[in-house]
Amino acid sequence: MSLPHVRIVAAEVEADGRFLITQRRAEAELPLMWEFPGGRVREGESDAEALRRALRDRLGVELQVGHRVLHVTHAYDAYTLDMVVYRCALAGVPSPVRVADLRWVRPDEFGDYRFPGADQQTVDKLLRDT
Repeated sequence: MSLPHVRIVAAEVEADGRFLITQRRAEAELPLMWEFPGGRVREGESDAEALRRALRDRLGVELQVGHRVLHVTHAYDAYTLDMVVYRCALAGVPSPVRVADLRWVRPDEFGDYRFPGADQQTVDKLLRDT
């Protein structure tokens, strides 16, 4: 039996050598872990629409979606996650509206944060490329 597939999109946002990461809320799946901001793609939504909606809802900012930088498939116990990461630019200052916290971190600080498997693959690629 194959696991259900979940498609999510995430934003790679960089400013002054730091990258934006957000902390999942305590009641979320994979609670209090850190991730690149984003969310699930709803039926009928494009990746860009889903990403703009997710960052508006979770961080209170508008987003310019750039090019795709990575596509990761990661099997968790209950589902397989397809995560597509896009380089993005923010319009506005993010605040933790529907996330536990947010941070701007340098690549050498990523090791201080716990990431779920798919996000860790993104971190690993980012560190290879910087």
